[in-house]
Amino acid sequence: MALSATLHTFAIQVADVDRGVYEDLQLRLARHPSETAEFMVTRLLAYCLEYQEGIAFSEGGVSATDEPAVLVRDLTGRLTAWIEVGAPDAERVHRGSKLAGRAAIYTHRDPAKVLAQLVGKRIHRAEEIPLYSFDRAFIDSAAAAVERRNTATLSITERLLYLDLNGTSLSVSVEEHRLG
Repeated sequence: MALSATLHTFAIQVADVDRGVYEDLQLRLARHPSETAEFMVTRLLAYCLEYQEGIAFSEGGVSATDEPAVLVRDLTGRLTAWIEVGAPDAERVHRGSKLAGRAAIYTHRDPAKVLAQLVGKRIHRAEEIPLYSFDRAFIDSAAAAVERRNTATLSITERLLYLDLNGTSLSVSVEEHRLG
């Protein structure tokens, strides 16, 4: 018998001072049995840090082969942002960059290793694609604090992220790297 996804709910207050985004979000994340808690937390952070009208988690989640972890569509349904999580292969990043006006990657892995697997590969507009990384200890601590029902506040100013998740307070600098 196949294992089913575990549903996590998040009530998050987002204050992104850098972009002027202030929202109260009610999110439901289905965590696929093959998805690590660290990947799920990174996916959640990517959603919050990219939040705008039309943002959504992909329907297939971690098992989606033709969609990114997070995407943004305009009112006409046109794909405007392709947000990958983890360590995507160059072909996925290339495809996403061609399909959407903007592409980005958020990773909980060693950014040098993620970049190394993409360097020299054919990626559309590679020089425009940011890779955002989080310190592994921060991600591990956040993943350990996740429950089935979660309350959080997330603030970001000058690329410093402050997260209070179920009473656990964490902070990290969001590092930006470029593919090209």
